[in-house]
Amino acid sequence: MRIAVLNGPNLNLLGTREPELYGTTTLAEIEARVATVASELGVTAVFGQFNHEGDLIDAIHALGGRPAAPGVAPQFRDRADAALINAGAWTHTSLALRDALTGVSLPFVEVHLSNIYTREPERRHSVLVSAARGLVCGLGATGYELALTGIVAQLRAKRA
Repeated sequence: MRIAVLNGPNLNLLGTREPELYGTTTLAEIEARVATVASELGVTAVFGQFNHEGDLIDAIHALGGRPAAPGVAPQFRDRADAALINAGAWTHTSLALRDALTGVSLPFVEVHLSNIYTREPERRHSVLVSAARGLVCGLGATGYELALTGIVAQLRAKRA
């Protein structure tokens, strides 16, 4: 089983960006922990962080089994069984991202470090959540691990 872990804009700044809100854990540390949990679960995790929306959409298309666009990183050229996605600010605005996920039927769990429903009004709405298998928010970096465990359990139950 192959799970993609996709992160949107500015998440490369984790650890230093607004630590009072997002914590001091870096994206590399989150990825290392998720890789460990994936290994414990017997699955493969692939990781990517995107500051350009079109690049993320191209990766999603490839992960959903569509031919990879030129420039798509090698780890995204093979189909994934599901994804964890922290779309950052695109969570609140990107119908194109939602359409990409649903267009290739890629099951996903939406993940956020902070609780978006206790933040500024413009951050309290997700255009992705209605298509998601689940949502984990407000639990910091641990949320990624919980999302991974949850989506793997769902996929295994469906296959059984």
